[in-house]
Amino acid sequence: MEVLKKGSKGNEVVILQEALKNAGFNPGAADGVFGGATLSALIAFQKSSNLLADGIAGPRTLTALGITDDDTLNDELDKFTVDIVKQMFPLTPVKNIKANLPVVLSGLRGYSLTDKTMGLMALATIRAETAGFVPISEMVSKWNSSPGGHPFDLYDNRADLGNTGAPDGESFKGRGFIQLTGRSNYKKYGGLLGMGDELINNPGLANEPETAAKLLALFLKEKERKIKEALIEKNYKSARRLVNGGSFGLADFTEAYKTGDKLIT
Repeated sequence: MEVLKKGSKGNEVVILQEALKNAGFNPGAADGVFGGATLSALIAFQKSSNLLADGIAGPRTLTALGITDDDTLNDELDKFTVDIVKQMFPLTPVKNIKANLPVVLSGLRGYSLTDKTMGLMALATIRAETAGFVPISEMVSKWNSSPGGHPFDLYDNRADLGNTGAPDGESFKGRGFIQLTGRSNYKKYGGLLGMGDELINNPGLANEPETAAKLLALFLKEKERKIKEALIEKNYKSARRLVNGGSFGLADFTEAYKTGDKLIT
């Protein structure tokens, strides 16, 4: 069954409307027109069922209503073509997009992040973190290095990052598409990827494209629900903060997300 949203029409909408009414959420007449009353009833049902209250009857909502028995999200990642992504990354060499886009999309598929929203989130995050669409290492800056100090000395003793002193700051500086930072994150996500302590012992692996793509996807997967809730409200700052912890790169993130959202239908 196709995804249904406001403006949809036909017998599938009738089925949706009848299911909502049977569930105790009256959409009014089952007329096959997805209008405001159906939208309100659907959102109420989604909130009641602890589903993402986006007003869209996708696989998870349709399954919860008993209309379908497969809650797998539709794979929309094929819509993210090189031509479209180039418009999201206007200053990026197209060769970098061609080389790394398939790897990024494969990483997202590996963690079932196949819908448009999470695809856009992933690419907008890359735009904010590494506009060149390649995994990179964090640069020395006033935020990580003291005047006259060795590189990344301000990270060396960051207990919140799990660092235990030099040379942890430089060893576990930000890397990859998402700028994974800190000993504890390298250990945690390396373990989740099935790498054991390999990422701790060789942190440069976080810049290997396939590993970088998996790290990005895994990080987003952990925050998927909160990210989607923020983006329903078009709260790009909150969505960005869930990944970055702040608003660094917010303008680039927002521009990339909005551009892709308009282009991908």
